[in-house]
Amino acid sequence: MRGNFLFIVKHSLTISHLPFSTSHCGIVSYFLHSLHTLTYSIFSFLHQMASAAAAADIPNEQDVLGEEIDHVRVITLNRPKQLNAISPNLVFLLAQYLEKWEKDDKAELIILKGAGRAFCAGGDLRVFYGGRKTKDSCLEVVYRFYWLCHHISTYKKTQVALVHGISMGGGAALMIPLKFSVVTEKTVFATPEASFGFHTDCGFSYYHSRLPGYLGEYLALTGARLNGKELVAAGLATHIVSSEKIVELEKRLISLNSGDVNAVRSVIEEFSSEVKLDEESILNKKSVIDECFSKDSVEEIIKSLEVESSKEGNGWLGPALKGLKRSSPTALKVALRSVREGRNQSLSECLKKEFILTMNILRTTISEDMYEGIRALTIDKDNAPKWDPPSLDKVDDEKLDLIFKLFDKELELQIPESVDSRWDGKYENSVYAAVPNRETPIPS
Repeated sequence: MRGNFLFIVKHSLTISHLPFSTSHCGIVSYFLHSLHTLTYSIFSFLHQMASAAAAADIPNEQDVLGEEIDHVRVITLNRPKQLNAISPNLVFLLAQYLEKWEKDDKAELIILKGAGRAFCAGGDLRVFYGGRKTKDSCLEVVYRFYWLCHHISTYKKTQVALVHGISMGGGAALMIPLKFSVVTEKTVFATPEASFGFHTDCGFSYYHSRLPGYLGEYLALTGARLNGKELVAAGLATHIVSSEKIVELEKRLISLNSGDVNAVRSVIEEFSSEVKLDEESILNKKSVIDECFSKDSVEEIIKSLEVESSKEGNGWLGPALKGLKRSSPTALKVALRSVREGRNQSLSECLKKEFILTMNILRTTISEDMYEGIRALTIDKDNAPKWDPPSLDKVDDEKLDLIFKLFDKELELQIPESVDSRWDGKYENSVYAAVPNRETPIPS
């Protein structure tokens, strides 16, 4: 840095190249011009130093970009080739930015967006699959992200998510709880976890259980997709804006330079359009969804779907039924039970439960279905998973109880209960961070 600074000074002040015939006034004029150049160069240099210092506070920014513009802060999830999938580094950096800016009195408005054609496609399945042979290799990223999900939902500054493109699974947990979630006609939402042997996580046993009727069970079990208009109509997003206007909206929010909720809402509403559902939208099929997905068990839900799908006008149920029958039997039962329990649980209780479920699934407590599902979907891509057990009637309910069994208090996800300590409970302060053999390979 010191060498660069000396170069700037020397380069800006040198007049040795002036012709001998240059007048005194010319020299003075040139000197003043050089002085102006020096001032500008020093300012630029100091700005670079300040930027470098800010970056040093939050190392390795490539997965998450943070920008500070007066009272506005912009976060960009920056893994476009991976559809901004959640990685350990992304979670770590995102949490650091959010904590830093919540504590910064100057920061008023936080804008969250994704680079490329996705907002966030959820967890990086290859990370989970790659860690399958190492004990609790993904515990840290799971702990950090579930902990962060709670903090995002209770954040103290005004947040706006600009959700253009794919927003699935855990990725949608970065949009739904925000004060303003702006989607476009190209937004695609789904929670497809049961299809690859996992469960509805990242707070979705809470969010799904609060949707109208039994829409949450339908989404959790079938992995059905919702578009932008449907997200707003279902209450999972606040506004829909044309994709052609989303960049201009961001510029206007930045120029607003304020976190005043009413002012932010007013700007967004200038760009947003009225929601008119397509005639064939699943949200217009509420009575059929409620009839089928209100049943007490997955087996009863499937039987009801078989009956309803044979009726005239219910052909749309065919793909849902087919998807259910192809999904992991164990994962379906876990997902249904988790969402049903979520109806009587708070968000923090749901996240703590989901942490237990995730760790038990990753530890293959009763089944290896998640790893088999990821193999079939993203590794070998044969789309032919071999579930174990292979059918619903062979899923042992007593074994199912094992993965719902509560952890000891100190092993739970540590979510602070008071506002004063809301940034406590981080992974690095948990008992897990001190476990010496967490990276010990699991015997084959």
